Amino acid sequence: MKVFATALLLVYCAAAAAQQLRTIPPDAQRGTMRHIQETLIEIDGERAQLSAGAQIRGPSNTIVLPGALPPDSLVKYQLNEARQVHRVWILTPQEAEQPDKR
Repeated sequence: MKVFATALLLVYCAAAAAQQLRTIPPDAQRGTMRHIQETLIEIDGERAQLSAGAQIRGPSNTIVLPGALPPDSLVKYQLNEARQVHRVWILTPQEAEQPDKR
């Protein structure tokens, strides 16, 4: 019985952790992004450079390599001081439906 209760508790905790909403900063801009080559991307038809150490987060909040970015991904992103793309979040369908908070 203890094993069953422990397993049930672990499943419950894992499900609760998976359902936590990730925090996307309110100043993140919305756009459609695609990978061009290496660290070169395109956002809404404008070419941009990924910064050194840039992070692209998938819908499940895992790291996505630039070459694995799905074409025409709806994203929110932040730029660094040099106007390079520094943080990217590929939006889930639920996040995409929400209006921007500006």
